[in-house]
Amino acid sequence: MIENCKIIDLPKISDPRGNLTFVEGSRHIPFDIQRVYYLYDVPGGAERGGHAHKALHQLIIAISGSFDIHLDDGDEKKTIHMNRSYYGLYVCPMMWREIDNFSSGAVCMVLASNYFDEDDYYRDYSKFISDVHGVV
Repeated sequence: MIENCKIIDLPKISDPRGNLTFVEGSRHIPFDIQRVYYLYDVPGGAERGGHAHKALHQLIIAISGSFDIHLDDGDEKKTIHMNRSYYGLYVCPMMWREIDNFSSGAVCMVLASNYFDEDDYYRDYSKFISDVHGVV
């Protein structure tokens, strides 16, 4: 399942006055956008994420600066370094994620397929793993 999480190269319109990148739901990414949020002013050494979603799809973009995203599907793990504003990391449902190594001034924007719903979260890693592996 971790192979479903991949970098999506977003449109980049280059211009001497400054570049422009845009994202269109269900055109550039495999879902309609229902919510947008962003992380900023993350203190040095802090970690974000530390959860998985049951049904939510996300696209994570480093709008400014850089950070690392650690993905875990319960069987495989991989780390992606995000540092380009025209790349987005597609994260599918049932994927544990942790975000760390934020550079100074980093801004992490997340496009989400649904509105906030606490019932969609796994916040306990052991519960996530047991559900992934069908352990009762």
